[in-house]
Amino acid sequence: MRKVPFLLALVLLLFSCGVGLEEKEERTSSETVKSWLYQLQNISPEEISKTGFDLVVIDYSRDGSQDGEFKREEIEAIKKTGKKVLAYLSIGEAEDYRFYWKEEWNYNPPPWLGEENPNWPGNYAVKFWYPQWHEIIKSYIDRIVNEGFDGLYLDRVDEFYYWAKKGELPEKDLALKMVEFIEEISNYCRSKLKNCLIFPQNGEELLKYYPDRLNRVVNGWACEDLFYNGLNPVSKEETDYRLSLLKKLKGKLLLSVDYVYNGNDLELVRDYYAKAEKNGFIPYAASVDRELDRIIEIPGIQPRR
Repeated sequence: MRKVPFLLALVLLLFSCGVGLEEKEERTSSETVKSWLYQLQNISPEEISKTGFDLVVIDYSRDGSQDGEFKREEIEAIKKTGKKVLAYLSIGEAEDYRFYWKEEWNYNPPPWLGEENPNWPGNYAVKFWYPQWHEIIKSYIDRIVNEGFDGLYLDRVDEFYYWAKKGELPEKDLALKMVEFIEEISNYCRSKLKNCLIFPQNGEELLKYYPDRLNRVVNGWACEDLFYNGLNPVSKEETDYRLSLLKKLKGKLLLSVDYVYNGNDLELVRDYYAKAEKNGFIPYAASVDRELDRIIEIPGIQPRR
């Protein structure tokens, strides 16, 4: 038998150990996350630390502004309780209360800034493929990483629909631009934070076009209104279509948030939980008002113990 040089054998041993540890860490993460919390307003790290949720998605700031940014020790205090903490980041819309917003944009917007979202005042569509927007997002990621978050929860990845309807480019071309943007965000964040977690929200049709590229860079996916739209069931056809796309994700953590909690009808919450868990999702029953401004704990249901 040919002998392997000692140094080469040592390198191979270290490599094989490293791969094993990475795989074990990923499996352990998927196995240990049984519940999650989604809160974007009125955030109290102290109160979150007291909860039994395993994964937490919050804004990087108490009120969304630069003055309200969390201190690193506040995020670390949550993590010390065993929770993973992701920072909410809208990559398809600009928000006029963020640190990057310039007053002059209100009357002289840059070429990449679009119209205000009528459903969410203060949020503006962006042509997300513009380099200027990419630089803004990178500066945003720098702040998030400096605060000690474990990763990013990417909202408005579905903005490619909007610009396709506007006739900017064909949908598949815009989907490619969004996938490239997610890849760029992932690479940039992991250059700053080695194990940065990446969770897009909605926009599952990206998986119709480019599943392999997304499987390489995301750790999971989150969906709103997958089973219920408010208190009303989503049609089986719509749910089944979205599920068929999400099945293209391989071994990823799936999060679901439906706005089904009204403080009274727990049967609705239980039905939502049953549907989500049957399909491999970790559910979060949020308040029907969609404000995401408080922790929703439901004894015996949420969080899962």
